[in-house]
Amino acid sequence: MAAGTDMTTLGIKFAYGIESTAGTKPTKFTQLPRCRKVAGISLSQEKIDLSCLEDFIAKYGAGRQDTGGDWSATFLTGAIADVKSMMTASAAAATGLRTWYEVYVPGLSDAFFVVAEPGTKIPLPDISDNSALEFDVSLTIEEYIGMEAAVEPEAAA
Repeated sequence: MAAGTDMTTLGIKFAYGIESTAGTKPTKFTQLPRCRKVAGISLSQEKIDLSCLEDFIAKYGAGRQDTGGDWSATFLTGAIADVKSMMTASAAAATGLRTWYEVYVPGLSDAFFVVAEPGTKIPLPDISDNSALEFDVSLTIEEYIGMEAAVEPEAAA
């Protein structure tokens, strides 16, 4: 892709993979179909107070970045079986093996990766007249990996 090329969200895939070796990015990711939205992750910069008694103006150093720990994805109800499979696979993973999520953007050589824990149940969707029936899956961020080499997701079996 040429530098400075703007993109759209068309064709983006949201997928998950379970580590086979603890701490190592999975080599296979399974697409979670019927995804309507993946929440962004903000990285707020914490600050460390480095002020001393003789300082008349506070001095700060950069601290760690914080995701806030909460993340979510929105799906249409056609994805319920696939989301349940993901939740089951994540819960059944051997001790120490984590679930990675990938936001795959066609045209980029890198994708966004996040290690997170999904909930264990499908939540009750908001229901209103004349609208799509969709539900949000809550994920607890364990580690924000950021951009790394993309792994094109495979369709769910």
